[in-house]
Amino acid sequence: MSETALLRLAPGELASGRPYVEREEKTPLWQDELALSLWYRLALPLWRSLGGGTVAARAVVAQARACAAEMAALDDAGLRLRAQRLRVEMRRSGFGAAPVARFFSVVREAGGRVLGKRHYDSQVHAGWLLLQGTLAEMATGEGKTYAATLPACAAALAGLPVHVITVNDYLAARDAETMAPLYAFFGLRCGAIVHGMTREQRRQVYAGDITYCSNKELAFDYLRDRTALGDRASVLHRAVAAVAGQRGSSGEPTVLRGLSFAIVDEADSVFIDEARTPLILSATLGRTDRNELTDWALVFAATLREGEDYKLERALMRVRLTDALRDRLEAEIDGEPTSVPVDAPALPSGVALRECTEKLVQALSALLLYRRDQQYVIAEGKVQIVDESTGRVMPDRAWERGLHQMIEAKEGLEPSGERATLARITYQRFFRRYLRLGGMTGTATEVAAEIGRVYRLPVARVPLHRPSRWHDEGVRCLRDAGQKWDAVVASVRRHAVEQGRPVLVGTRTVHTSEELSARLAAAGIAHVVLNARQDSDEAAVITLAGHRGTVTVATNMAGRGTDIALAEGVAAAGGLHVILTEYHESPRIDRQLFGRAARQGDPGSGEAIVALDDELFTVHSPRLTAWAGALASGQAALPPWALALLRRAAQSAAEARSHTARMASLKHDRRLASVLAFSGRGE
Repeated sequence: MSETALLRLAPGELASGRPYVEREEKTPLWQDELALSLWYRLALPLWRSLGGGTVAARAVVAQARACAAEMAALDDAGLRLRAQRLRVEMRRSGFGAAPVARFFSVVREAGGRVLGKRHYDSQVHAGWLLLQGTLAEMATGEGKTYAATLPACAAALAGLPVHVITVNDYLAARDAETMAPLYAFFGLRCGAIVHGMTREQRRQVYAGDITYCSNKELAFDYLRDRTALGDRASVLHRAVAAVAGQRGSSGEPTVLRGLSFAIVDEADSVFIDEARTPLILSATLGRTDRNELTDWALVFAATLREGEDYKLERALMRVRLTDALRDRLEAEIDGEPTSVPVDAPALPSGVALRECTEKLVQALSALLLYRRDQQYVIAEGKVQIVDESTGRVMPDRAWERGLHQMIEAKEGLEPSGERATLARITYQRFFRRYLRLGGMTGTATEVAAEIGRVYRLPVARVPLHRPSRWHDEGVRCLRDAGQKWDAVVASVRRHAVEQGRPVLVGTRTVHTSEELSARLAAAGIAHVVLNARQDSDEAAVITLAGHRGTVTVATNMAGRGTDIALAEGVAAAGGLHVILTEYHESPRIDRQLFGRAARQGDPGSGEAIVALDDELFTVHSPRLTAWAGALASGQAALPPWALALLRRAAQSAAEARSHTARMASLKHDRRLASVLAFSGRGE
């Protein structure tokens, strides 16, 4: 049975002229966009609030529970035989509720035998939603990773290549290794794609039944396949090439087997936070020497004045040159007399105005917007980009249009080679190409409408396995960073040293994590730091983070996919305590951090200690921040109602700008794809 028949797809939904199966991408008309927006923003949430969509999931949970005794009575061979029989029923019914419920009961029993843990009812509920193409919102710590094994086993046993996608290589490798024995019980082969693997190694992993991988590795493998095949991407072209003894335009076949079924973990991070810029596959043209214009731009940029010569838009990470400066540069290029600062260097000869202004914008951006230990770190003598949504280093990524080389020049490093674009795609367009797409996260409510409209993925909440024992210790907004760090150190001392509880302190950047580390060291408080410089130590740090009195200072990387297990006696002391030291641009990321505590019914608590001069406030809501500063003058902290107003305004402004950037990126990518298709070229 084909994927089309199994997933009940219409023939027109499959893309033609592609090397393997994937969904046809259609640009929606404005009427369709409006209808989708109304459905996912208004109608669907209302329907969900009235209990819509929960009847089938509850029935699957109840039936799986009812079959438990029957499955427990079977030996291992009997379980495998039952799974094979249910495989036929699932294929025949297109993953109907009755055979899926019984199959989930089989997997639950096998999980108890092989891994020593059975799936909770909440995980069975989530598994059904994922298999039906829904984004399951499970509270942080409810076991999303284990819930994914249910639909992964069902889809893989039915014959679909399954991709389980997470946010980084560490989690992909960890989850594949942990879950492999369960898949092997049913004769399914599982593997992980990680950075540094050869093309042949990747092909072998993708040839398995279930592949764990990060979103970036998967998307770039897709782009490499398209680039390798060039214009000979269709099945017919490949068949002719095979007869002729050829294996593709690059001499290699594709590594992927198709885009059939994907389960995306931390889906809001992938679909929203990382979707602001397209994925660009590029080739290095060769190492280039620093040219005279680059050196001139860096020196000249340092002499310019904001407002008079350029306008800085920090919220948009953008620099605009004023007309007055452009006129001055044009006059100097034309050899006309002009007024320039005494310390300004002379413009190199033979340059055009456009080249000059582009370099100057790059230099100003490098000097004013891109900061070391925030947007990037220096490691192994190279500029390495830090993913702001995860806090992890992306060593194989580079900024485009010469910005990366400009930052290298700013830091006094050897310039890397200029890059030429080979292919590009946005996450919005890539994930829409899966025949069936499921997702899971702890924080999707705030962006459910956008995820539904763009990815056609409805969001449904999954009930808790156990009641939450979370204790909120409130928020404090102090006047400046100095007071904030003093308060954070005092809170760490109270919870970790005096109460003996483990404490996780979340920071936004490498720089602030190291600043806090210095203050804790000065106070004599033992601690460990987990940021982009120490990401290789993540597993060891997280293993110890739940021990009595342990203090962990971490950037966003500790916010997703990590489970801090409480050591003996810690629950009785109150569990893990989380301190947020700066609000993020999205409240979802704040919730992810607080979700490290009070998992699976354990006790836990959290508090926010922020300052008025935090970047979120000063960049995204400067006027309201100035008003709040006047309100807080003479007081120890900003009143809670004023902080709530300021936070809402700043985060709303930041999210609105990010949404605009994502939509602009998607429209530009669609427009570019249309032009390339018209010219006979692919992505």
